Amino acid sequence: GCFLLTQVTIPSSVKSIGSDSFKGCRSLVDISIPSSVTMINKNMFCKCKSLTQITIPSSVTSIEDNAFSECSSLAQITIPSSVTSIGKDAFNSCQSLTQIVIPSSVTSIGSGAFRNCISLTHIMIPSSVAVIDSYAFNRCSSLVEFSFPPLIKSINDGLFCYCTSLRHVSIPSSVSSIGTHAFINCTSLEQIE
Repeated sequence: GCFLLTQVTIPSSVKSIGSDSFKGCRSLVDISIPSSVTMINKNMFCKCKSLTQITIPSSVTSIEDNAFSECSSLAQITIPSSVTSIGKDAFNSCQSLTQIVIPSSVTSIGSGAFRNCISLTHIMIPSSVAVIDSYAFNRCSSLVEFSFPPLIKSINDGLFCYCTSLRHVSIPSSVSSIGTHAFINCTSLEQIE
């Protein structure tokens, strides 16, 4: 809640940064995370509305719940190949985010992870991902196409709810169930393979 804070430099001696550390620092534009940090904790940058880009160091293995939630100016983020999980609502309402590449080290994407990312047009899901939780792409109204990785066994509830630009979806033979409201109000959907 340090509303006027614009820049932070964290020294390499820092090993961990706790939950909610920079939550609500709505003027924060630039921050450098040292390579000694291994986790982006819960709510760490939640509601940092002026943060435009961030590079996560290769030491980080997990992006926790709501880590970048409501960072509405965040247009660019690099996720290193050290990250294995993306938590619940991790990038919820990052409305300026247009595309994101998820590295092949990631095995799970939490519920609502990219919910309300209304500018997200493209997302690459690697074959390593075995679980995509409910509502992960809910209201991603600019998302045009999506291909599920081959390890996915179920399409969870509300996964593409209100993805009004979604036209093409490719579902692998590994999928055995499609959850409630998975494709509700996907008004542009033309093809499901």
